Amino acid sequence: MNTENTILVIDDELQIRRLLEITLTASGYRIINSDRGKAGLVEAATSNPALIILDLGLPDIDGQEILVKLREWYTRPIIILSVRNTEAEIVRALDNGANDYLSKPFRSGELLARIRSSIRQSENTDETRLIETGNLTIDLLSHVVRKNGELLKLTSTEFALLALLARNEGRVLTHHFILNKIWGHGYTDQTQYLRVFIAQLRKKVEINPAKPTLLITESGIGYRFGN
Repeated sequence: MNTENTILVIDDELQIRRLLEITLTASGYRIINSDRGKAGLVEAATSNPALIILDLGLPDIDGQEILVKLREWYTRPIIILSVRNTEAEIVRALDNGANDYLSKPFRSGELLARIRSSIRQSENTDETRLIETGNLTIDLLSHVVRKNGELLKLTSTEFALLALLARNEGRVLTHHFILNKIWGHGYTDQTQYLRVFIAQLRKKVEINPAKPTLLITESGIGYRFGN
């Protein structure tokens, strides 16, 4: 069975599952449904879907726990779709390994865009490739960045930050995650430090740093590369 267009939905709301099945099937995806966390874990292991849509408010196991269990072995994208929309809940899910987070009620067009972005990112993991978006080209192998064909002068830290965000295009990365990856565990609370570097980087890579289209702020949570 081809799993490359298969999406597993783990959600106990029948109406949501029906809506997702209609929406995603119309876009060419094959849908597998599970209304319980334990059954969802089994289904994920047996079907190896291209992406999982996970609700947090499941009747048998909390979705955050399911997320942690999935990330012990499942490496493909997971999108959280939940009525829980507090900053703390979102940050916790992203730190637990979610690729993205949408609150219910959701817009079908936005969900489809997030799905496409997450799947595209999971398929593009070759470190030798170029990342090209708009007028920006990032060479991950040679650590060269060009804007409109012109070489940009980035510090090693600026490049590492840009590359981390670009490799995770469309995925929201929390302040904690970025700080830990770039500067180490001792800097995970230094959000102001990160804000300064993002501002510097925007001046170099954005067409209009005051209205960024590449380095997007997710208020109170972190940053995302691209729309």
